[in-house]
Amino acid sequence: MILLSDPRVAAVPSADDGDPLVDLRDVPELLLDGRAADPAGTYALLRAAVVERLIAAQATLPVGVRLLVVEGYRPVAAQEAIVAAYRAELRAAHPEWTDARLAVETSKFVSPVEVMPHGTGGAVDLTLCTTDGVELDLGTPVDATPEASGDACFFAAPGISAAARANRRLLADALGGAGLVNYPTEWWHWSYGDRYWALLTGAPATRYGPVRPAADAIR
Repeated sequence: MILLSDPRVAAVPSADDGDPLVDLRDVPELLLDGRAADPAGTYALLRAAVVERLIAAQATLPVGVRLLVVEGYRPVAAQEAIVAAYRAELRAAHPEWTDARLAVETSKFVSPVEVMPHGTGGAVDLTLCTTDGVELDLGTPVDATPEASGDACFFAAPGISAAARANRRLLADALGGAGLVNYPTEWWHWSYGDRYWALLTGAPATRYGPVRPAADAIR
């Protein structure tokens, strides 16, 4: 399992082809959940090619099943806050861990800021739901931590129900078939064009680097 704290991720050359950010609130083909909404609306932003791939992935799902997007772009300040909070939680629970161990364990739930996929606009947290927006069983809630879930948030976790396992496979088949890659400690996290994607697919560089939404990209 390759974690985002792995030096090989940071070593991937960063490039950006200028693919624009798209506001999912203007994309009726995809359902957008509001639990991660921020005042500026950045949670709803994704690169255009990622949106196209999500729409293509959704088209392969069975009738009555939809993708439900929870979060796309995430500002650096928000990432820093999540890193600090989870690191503090782990430090309190495991005071014996070295700083190096703490960094690795923290990265199982939240990426180091330097390589954060959500900061590129190429990463998305999402789940499956019915056409009425009722979420399917995928074993844990979106954003369940390894500590709280006993590692059931890992995509290949053995201790989940058969229904959850089938739904995770359905999600993986759809998104993997559309060119996205999963972060294996978070079944809900998928990305395209970022450093993690480049490392896993053998791309020579990223398609997307860190980006800040322009004012006219947020309504």
